[in-house]
Amino acid sequence: MDAVFYPVALNVIPMKKKPKPAKKSRPAIKPTAQNERLKGWNEIASFLGQPVAVAQRWARSGMPVTREGRFMYASREELSRYLGREAGLDVPVQIATENIDLSADLKLALAHARAGKHDKKKKAKR
Repeated sequence: MDAVFYPVALNVIPMKKKPKPAKKSRPAIKPTAQNERLKGWNEIASFLGQPVAVAQRWARSGMPVTREGRFMYASREELSRYLGREAGLDVPVQIATENIDLSADLKLALAHARAGKHDKKKKAKR
């Protein structure tokens, strides 16, 4: 059997392109009330300086996070207090960011450490 070819009309009908909707721009800076609250595992993990899996594991072991709908939320202050408790300190831990002055926190930490050394020496002499 020989193959039979039928002539095909090559008239191509151009399709009209639909105009794309304009992208809605988000505000560049969120209000300060929103900055105190972290939304989602990615923000929480980046605040802690840990991978998402570590943040999720810490949440299962008692880190203060709340679920609202499909997102997890956490407060920066609550996370700092939690890290301080977990580190055995009675003060919240300060997480270093780009726009924070670390010298004041370093002085406070050194004073706290020196006070702890003096207490240990006094207890050892007794």
